[in-house]
Amino acid sequence: MVSLPPSLEHIVQRFERSSDPKRKYEQLIWYAKRMKPFPEEKKVSENKVPGCASQVYISARFEHDAVWFEGESDSQLVKGLVGLLIEGLNGLSPAAILQLTPDFIQTTGLTVSLTPSRANGFYNIFKMMQFKASHCSHFGGFDDGSTNANANTNDNGNRSS
Repeated sequence: MVSLPPSLEHIVQRFERSSDPKRKYEQLIWYAKRMKPFPEEKKVSENKVPGCASQVYISARFEHDAVWFEGESDSQLVKGLVGLLIEGLNGLSPAAILQLTPDFIQTTGLTVSLTPSRANGFYNIFKMMQFKASHCSHFGGFDDGSTNANANTNDNGNRSS
């Protein structure tokens, strides 16, 4: 397994400290509650995570050589998984995000408690975040499905200063 960035390593260690599945669920709810509200205008098909039983949306922006995510889910536990990933991946370079594999979830002990559909949802959310990080690194700016995607471009599609 690739070494984890410090932010993600800290989260994994937090989950490792508890063997009680109920406590792990409480931690997921805690991550869900920490999330900022997700703008309605970003709830578009480009941001919808495919293959999730819940409605899950992820947007990303590329700023100062780092990727910054926002997310939402209509399920509190899945929203907690989204929050966990956002807290663990925000501020990383696209390359750092793309080199990660989702097997760190095994170390948290969450896979024992998650239903197969939620575990699959976690994988799909993670892959969507990697896709968005890759898109941000290639195209810069936003990958959030909003009209802000072209906010810093001139009529020729070039980035303006």
